[in-house]
Amino acid sequence: MTGIPDSPALELIDDCTNASLALLQGNLTPHGILAASRTEAAQARRYTRIFGRDAAICAMAMCGSGVDALEQGAVASLEALVAQQAPNGQIPKYVDPEGRDADFWYLGCIDATLWWLIAVDHVRGAGRVAPGRWQAGVERAIGWLLAQEHQRFRLLQQNEASDWADIMPRSGYVLYTNALWYDVKRRYAMADAEATHHHFNHLFHPFQRDLPEYHRARLLRHYARRGRRDSGMYLSFVNLAVAGHEGDVFGNLMAVCNGLADDAMSRRIVRTIDAAGAAEPYPVRVVLHPLSRQHELWRPYMARHQQNSVHQYHNGGIWPFVGGYFVMALAQLGMREQAWSALARLARVNQLDDWRFTEWFHGRTFKPMGMAGQSWNAATFLLARRAIEREFSCPASAGSSRTGLPDRTAC
Repeated sequence: MTGIPDSPALELIDDCTNASLALLQGNLTPHGILAASRTEAAQARRYTRIFGRDAAICAMAMCGSGVDALEQGAVASLEALVAQQAPNGQIPKYVDPEGRDADFWYLGCIDATLWWLIAVDHVRGAGRVAPGRWQAGVERAIGWLLAQEHQRFRLLQQNEASDWADIMPRSGYVLYTNALWYDVKRRYAMADAEATHHHFNHLFHPFQRDLPEYHRARLLRHYARRGRRDSGMYLSFVNLAVAGHEGDVFGNLMAVCNGLADDAMSRRIVRTIDAAGAAEPYPVRVVLHPLSRQHELWRPYMARHQQNSVHQYHNGGIWPFVGGYFVMALAQLGMREQAWSALARLARVNQLDDWRFTEWFHGRTFKPMGMAGQSWNAATFLLARRAIEREFSCPASAGSSRTGLPDRTAC
């Protein structure tokens, strides 16, 4: 029983499990899962849409939940997105709840397509749909991504601010995006996955002693490491002009969870996050070293609505949905006590303000700053709990049919 939380923490985790399932059911429409609960503020900000990345992450949690409505909602969500797929293969940033309108973001939203592919494979693997379901859409989506892949690095290239962190100045080869790309390649048995793995580790961690063979890779590596020390994390992005040393927590966690970081690097990443206090009091702050207005990477658009100031939003805010992936990384590394502890803190942050499931919090004051009723907060909490119980071989109990989750007391 070593490493299991005490009874109050376990009760909180159970309460959050039930609240998460209830929130997902409340945010579900016949066409799929909305990003947030229907409030006046959410409708004004278009959060009451089926977002590509949000819905895909939610679909993976809803699939296997044991709740019929959620199981069906997982399939409906993926269907709604592919129904509005662009002719070139791109999956929309979001579609409206009736599936009539689609948005693709200013510079193109690259990760919605990646997450959709990951969720399709997950739902197929769970047996919720036939193995060939959405195959034409899968092929178009992969084709769209391949058109953006460098032919030697086998890494995706992207415009600035064109992924989930859509007001952060990352461009070129982006850590988070390419961690997802490698996962897609493995899931679909695509060619050149090992080349992607190789160049990922040399480009985003340019402090290794061995040099890549490709001369342009050596040059980019030189630019990326120039005047810098190894921080214990992968760089957030690399292009010909600059590299990102701000400490992208989500991208690094994706590298751990998707098998790009070896055991030693994975543990360094977790230690670095812990040393920065980024998982306290709640998991997890998404940037370790926020960009100030004086930083060379600062962009005027980051000041829009005063949203992306230091320790806010994507620039160092606390995002509970990313906290779920922090817990998953801990579980994957066999860090049982730390994983359960982080899961309890994740439950606590979702519980604040009567189970508000707040989108994000200020990284220093911990003030709630984002939209309420966030579906992906609930989803990654459920996925994190499953990961702990799977990694530590907790047998299912009679109560698991209600929640779709094993009984944690059996661990």
